[in-house]
Amino acid sequence: MNVIHHLLVPSLLLSLLINLPTHHPSAKWVVRAQSISAQFDGFVYGKKSEFNPSKILIEAFFDPVCPDSRDAWPPLKQALNHYNSHVSLTVHTFPLPYHDNAFVTSRALHIVNDLNSSATYPLWEYFFKNQEKFYNAQTANISKSEVVDRVANVAAKVAGSTHYSAIKSGFTDRKSDLKTRISFKYGCSRGVFGTPFFYVNGFLLPDGGSPLDYNGWRKVIDPLIKAKGGKIYRAM
Repeated sequence: MNVIHHLLVPSLLLSLLINLPTHHPSAKWVVRAQSISAQFDGFVYGKKSEFNPSKILIEAFFDPVCPDSRDAWPPLKQALNHYNSHVSLTVHTFPLPYHDNAFVTSRALHIVNDLNSSATYPLWEYFFKNQEKFYNAQTANISKSEVVDRVANVAAKVAGSTHYSAIKSGFTDRKSDLKTRISFKYGCSRGVFGTPFFYVNGFLLPDGGSPLDYNGWRKVIDPLIKAKGGKIYRAM
């Protein structure tokens, strides 16, 4: 969802603050304001042991309750399956502020990833397939705690019922709150202002905020594989 008028200005301001010279009188505030994660942000697709940044690296910024993020996932997944070992993917949560339940669903992903990383992408897919349950209108008449209960139940269903208590307590754990905030700040620092946004080998793809179809991914990735001397396999 492309929302320049909502988020572009804050993103630009954050970028300006990050790039202040160290001698600038406001620089001390930048040091205090920026939270640097102990590890690179995002959820690695597939086995972490097979993640290799020397491959073609795709970074995606998704909101779990954004329809455009939902529509962008199937063609991206199809492309990943096609290119297999040639490509690595990391997905970052970017909860848009006008989606009431974007932050809580994003937070659930961080909680589940810490408990059972093999359930992270199945939970992404559950949210995408059942987005309407978490749209603003559908949860307008229930409390925030009821929303958290619903999300925790869903997350436990996907990750395993034995994780329910840990998932529920995760919503009161400051660490999961900070991880979700850091993901959002990281996106802002990269110039993200909507979802989905895609970077390939560190470069922003055009038309941010709109899904990219399978043929679009082929047009992006095929020349890169060819440039690396790899063989391009045609889809069956």
